[in-house]
Formats: sequence, C-alpha cells, structure tokens
Amino acid sequence: MSNENHQASHGRALTATIIVIILILVGGFTYQLGRRHALADDTGTSTSQHALKRVGILQYVSHPALNQIHKGVVDELEKEGFIDGKNIQIMDQNGQADQSKLATMSEQLVNKKADVLVGIATPAAQALANATSTTPIVLGAVTDPVAAGLVNDMKAPGKNITGVSDQPPVASEIKLGKELMPQAKTVGMLYSSTEDNSKSQVDTATKAATKLGLQVKKFAVPSSNEIAQAVQVMSGQVDFIYIPLDNTIANAMPTVTEEANKQNKPVITSVDTMVTQGGLATIGVNQYQLGIQTGKMAADILKGKSKPATTPVYTFSTGDTIINKEQAQRLGINVPEKLMKNAKLVTTDVGKK
Repeated sequence: MSNENHQASHGRALTATIIVIILILVGGFTYQLGRRHALADDTGTSTSQHALKRVGILQYVSHPALNQIHKGVVDELEKEGFIDGKNIQIMDQNGQADQSKLATMSEQLVNKKADVLVGIATPAAQALANATSTTPIVLGAVTDPVAAGLVNDMKAPGKNITGVSDQPPVASEIKLGKELMPQAKTVGMLYSSTEDNSKSQVDTATKAATKLGLQVKKFAVPSSNEIAQAVQVMSGQVDFIYIPLDNTIANAMPTVTEEANKQNKPVITSVDTMVTQGGLATIGVNQYQLGIQTGKMAADILKGKSKPATTPVYTFSTGDTIINKEQAQRLGINVPEKLMKNAKLVTTDVGKK
C-alpha cells in the first residue's frame, strides 16, 4: 500500500472514531436530559412549567356543607374550561378535622407546585397560608378572613390570598328564631371554643338576641366528644338552640338533632344542609353556590385575569330562608304565613351523616 493510501485510510478511521464518540456523547446527554424530566414529573420539583395546571384543594373535614362547596368548585372550574385530567390536575386532600394532617397536606400541595390552592373552611385555609406566602390561595367558606389573619382587608387583601366569605346574616337568623317561637325567652348558643370565627358570630348573635329581649346562655365545647352532653344540659335551660357557622358542630349535627329532639328543643342553624339534618330553620348562603363562586375566582387566577392581593373577598348580600316543615310539625310550631310563603321548605334527610 502506498504512503498516500495509508494516510487516507488512517484519516477515514480517525473521522469515523470521532463521529462515534460524538454520537455516544449526544446519546448520553439526551438520556440524562430525559431522565431529569422524568424525575421532575414524578417529584413535582421541576422549575420548568408542568404540562397541566395544578389545583390543590384542601378540605377541613367531610360533612354535607363542605362537600357541596367542593362540588361547586370542581363544577365551576370545568365550566370555565379547566377539566380534571385534561388540562388541569386536581389534587384533593381532606384533613378530617386533624390539625396536624392539615399542616402536612398543605406542605405536600405546595411541594407539588400547585398553581392555585383552595382552602375549604377556615382551619384548612390557615394551614395553606402557613405553608406558602407566594402560591395564590382562594378561600372557600371562611367567615371572617380578617379576624382569621388571612387577609389585611376584605376589599384589598394585600397578600397571596382572596376568596369567598360565608358570613351568614346572623342577626336575621336570631330574628327568625324569635318569629318562629314568639314565646321564647332564652336562647342557647352552641359552638366550638377552638374556632375563632364561631366566637365572633356568637358575639354578633348575642347582641341581636339581647335587642329582641332574649336571654343568652353560651355553651362552648372543646371538641365533638362533648357535644352530646352539652346539648343535654342546655336543652333543659333554653327555649331554642342557635348554632353559628361552626365546622365542629356541623360535623356532629345528627348528634345535636338527636339530643335536642329528646327534649323537643328547636335548633336554628346557619347552614342549609344542617336544616335537612334536623335543624328547624335558617337564613343561609347556599353552599353549592358558594363553591361555584370559589371555583370562578380560582379560574380567573389560572387564566391570569386576577391577582389575590387586589381581588376583594366576595360576600353574599342575601340568603335563603329555609324551614324544615317536618321538624316544625314535630315540635308543634306554627310557621307564620308570611314566612311560609317566601321560605324554601325541606324535610329531614336521614341519609345525611
């Protein structure tokens, strides 16, 4: 072989070797890049934009009122074009009234890079707020966001939080109780001593009751374990029972009804679902509609149409009068015609827990 041919052959071999080395390097780089993306998808820690928008929903506890709010949120998100599994991923968590679980679940939702978080009920919203000061949070059913330390002002929240208040017309509810039971002289207020929102409502209800000439007796319980005994005791001292928006009491409404019925004591509530669980009446915000409004606000944030800091907390200006006609008959209460005419009449749903 001539020297020229030998050099040409050597050159071709060197070129081929270089090409092989380049292919190996490119293949290795591509593999590592794909692996990093796969890991990021599994852990949720990628700083790049994930394919699906993520909505984290943290619910305080399971009971009909909060379940209706949750349903409203999901339905409205879908109506706004955000469908779970298609273009968003809904990450559901339920603390079942356990504060330590709420804290852990909040951290998990934040670590999974949720684009917006929804807190259903005050304890859940507070847990989310403790977990992040940057991820947008939408409140669902927080009675007094300012007192709860969640926003600076109802009209100008000023933080990463906005949402929907479920503040009921407390004074009107007490008035309703007096209209249904004109001979009543004493009202007992049953609430949880661990829920700040309940305390503020009881203060408002006390003022309203006093103006109507009613004596007020307050019964605060530290947990659901004491509710049955509290109702037994108060039923012997009051003419009717009033329950504010209180998650602890709402979750044990069947127990309240059972004990109150033993002594024929009417129960005025602040939530429509508690009336179908044996309460006598309420003037309350529809919980499903509350969820619808919460979902709409979350959708606006996902679309970039609004920011929590400058979006006023939404409050309902009116409520529905709801009367359990079955319970009224059982207690021998004659509902005035003017109330009967404008009220939504319901019966006890024994299937609700």
